[in-house]
Amino acid sequence: MITSVKNETVKAWKKLQKRRERTNTQTFLVEGYHLLQEAKNSNWGIKEIIIQEGVELPSWCENFNITIVSNNVFEHISETRSPQGIAAIIEMKKLEKVVGKHTLLIDSIQDPGNLGTIIRTADAAGFDGVILGNGTVDLYNDKVIRATQGSIFHIPIFEKDLQKVIPELKADGFSIWATALEGATLYHEVSIDTKVAIVLGNEGAGVNKEIINQADKIVKIPIYGQAESLNVSIAAGILMYYAKDSCNK
Repeated sequence: MITSVKNETVKAWKKLQKRRERTNTQTFLVEGYHLLQEAKNSNWGIKEIIIQEGVELPSWCENFNITIVSNNVFEHISETRSPQGIAAIIEMKKLEKVVGKHTLLIDSIQDPGNLGTIIRTADAAGFDGVILGNGTVDLYNDKVIRATQGSIFHIPIFEKDLQKVIPELKADGFSIWATALEGATLYHEVSIDTKVAIVLGNEGAGVNKEIINQADKIVKIPIYGQAESLNVSIAAGILMYYAKDSCNK
């Protein structure tokens, strides 16, 4: 059992709270029974399981490398308010190409809760992939991971320069939809193409103008009440379900 927060292994775990270290090691830390089960069920590489003393370990975990730690050590590495006493170091997956007919492009979304919710909704809506553009909050941020509720392990997620990937998607037959207010058509008045990639922008600034200029269609969601705007994750849900439902009719 590891009992000291000064232990070198514990220090290495703690460093995974920083994006640079996650990138360098190509690993990230998840907490809780549900996320760990989802990672296992989706065949992600589980490098190590960390269990707090006195906490029950699921039987399937016995096939993996397990480290028991004291209460103070687990509290030291935990980023949740009410930790369940179980965590794991997960290996990142390297994905090459988007496949399928429905893709979501994320342009500089900053709020981890928004990004996590969008990924979860994309999974629920049956989208084939999510592409995170430059300036977007780190996918492996603890708050993002928790907000996905495990969907991070279900749907392919890529990190790419959107201005470079959009021409590639067009060449592959995708119609690019960018969300904006100026020069936009109401989303439900736009016909759905066989392949659609929807671009969602920063919470305050919206989609980058250069990316809007690359779009085939500019769409908006009507506001019937007095709210100034919709939360970006809500807008994402409306547009993704419209694209999927229209495709299935």
